[in-house]
Amino acid sequence: MAKTNVKSFDPSEKPAKNGWLLTLIFSLLSVFFVMPILVVLWNSFKVKSSINLTPFQLPNDKTFVGFENYIRGMQQINFFAAFVNTLTITVLSVIVIILCTSMCGWYIARVNSKGGNLIYFLFAFSMVIPFQMVMYTLSLVANRLGLTTPIGIVPVYLGFGAGLATFMFVGFAKSIPVEIEEAAMIDGCGACGIFFRVVLPIMKPTYITVAILETMWIWNDYLLPSLVLQSDYRTIPIAIQYLKGGYGTVDWGAMMAVLILAIIPIIVFYALCQKYIIGGVVAGAVKG
Repeated sequence: MAKTNVKSFDPSEKPAKNGWLLTLIFSLLSVFFVMPILVVLWNSFKVKSSINLTPFQLPNDKTFVGFENYIRGMQQINFFAAFVNTLTITVLSVIVIILCTSMCGWYIARVNSKGGNLIYFLFAFSMVIPFQMVMYTLSLVANRLGLTTPIGIVPVYLGFGAGLATFMFVGFAKSIPVEIEEAAMIDGCGACGIFFRVVLPIMKPTYITVAILETMWIWNDYLLPSLVLQSDYRTIPIAIQYLKGGYGTVDWGAMMAVLILAIIPIIVFYALCQKYIIGGVVAGAVKG
């Protein structure tokens, strides 16, 4: 019997032919995203007049001022106090969000009831409600309940961040084999033991993904803290606005410097954890 030579299909061959084109396209796109950050970076070392006249020109002997803009900007807005407030709000809010929503998502995925489905629907529905629709009543309720401090604003962020986080945790929890939890139950684990000893370690990719997304949102958020927090508790985005002077004047050198200081922590955090994002998002999109 004659043998037919059938060439097996390799999925990697087709992308390889157009690999250079995709690399070129994404390289050009990356320039558009990175260029604004670079412009802010080199302008943070220039004198104010040079920033206004030639913002796209690199610093030279006449325009370079070293770290003068950084020192002036940090002194004018009390940067360290704003940094502590922002860090406190971000860390506490992210911890509360991922802990509460992961437990809620696991419960919804395992308890197939009308009440659980209704809760899941409300969480999903909350993602499509514009913040502008509730910001007036939110600020009023937060003021009356005393949620106007870095600690008090944490439940507010939990309410706004629970929708997306719960949606992702439900999707991931449905992909976890029930047999693993049943084995832990036979060994004598209760509901809390099953979650913290079995489910939580398995959910690590989604935990990291949700933590990254929520951290980037809360760290850079301006509108919610400006509506809820007292004037004594300034976050970095709020404090930067105080670099604007009267009649629309802006100390661009100090503002550029403080912006660089504000984005460095979030860039470092994202760079350390970005490899988990794709895995967590894909896992959270699995349907049970």
